[in-house]
Amino acid sequence: MGASPSHHEESSASSRVGDGHAVPVAASSATSGSNQAQSKRAPAPHKFHEIVAQEKTATAAELEDRVNSGIYLAGKTKKYWVHEKTRGNCFMLFPRALSITWCEDPRFWNWHALKETSDTEIEAVSLQNVCWLEIHGKLELSHLTPGVTYEVFFEVMLTKEANGWSVPVNLRLKFPNGTVQERKEKLQEKPRGQWLQLKAGEIKAQQAQKGEMEISMFEYDGGLWKKGLLIKCIKIVPKE
Repeated sequence: MGASPSHHEESSASSRVGDGHAVPVAASSATSGSNQAQSKRAPAPHKFHEIVAQEKTATAAELEDRVNSGIYLAGKTKKYWVHEKTRGNCFMLFPRALSITWCEDPRFWNWHALKETSDTEIEAVSLQNVCWLEIHGKLELSHLTPGVTYEVFFEVMLTKEANGWSVPVNLRLKFPNGTVQERKEKLQEKPRGQWLQLKAGEIKAQQAQKGEMEISMFEYDGGLWKKGLLIKCIKIVPKE
């Protein structure tokens, strides 16, 4: 692998239309049934209209009705939903929304379908063999619900063939102001064949926050060839 690392990165632009709130309509004989339904609708979640602005397959009201079960964004490369207890926005970034070094070379990574729910498949990616492991994702901080403390995880699985993980992987959050959280995770002793949540860090969302948070997992200093790691997503959820 003498060539410089190649990257796959996909992002979804979103228009800045602000938070949407349903406005109660005074009841009258001329009021339509849809307006009556709108008048009873609770305020939309934080930044809801901005988050779903690029989704044209349904109306905003229809998408809002699905926000508790989850809305797939950007061609099913991301998922957005609202946490029932905290009412905080939650996100999954699936592998096609990430930058993964060498991911388009089938010698090193293999793309395949994975059931995310009983009736929905997403694209996951499995590590075949690399010595340079590098994965990055990004999330707009203003889309996190102010006042909610979030945990950020990589959700992965080690297969039965997993090998080369004696050197710990690095997990990192990097914020627009230059602040960095970093920790290490040793995968060698982790169980095989089950989903693992590798914690990259925590953040308490603030009203004035903006800019992108970078979420990373990497290991390329140990010189070991690694294999047998299935990447499902990066998950950003309220801390329980």
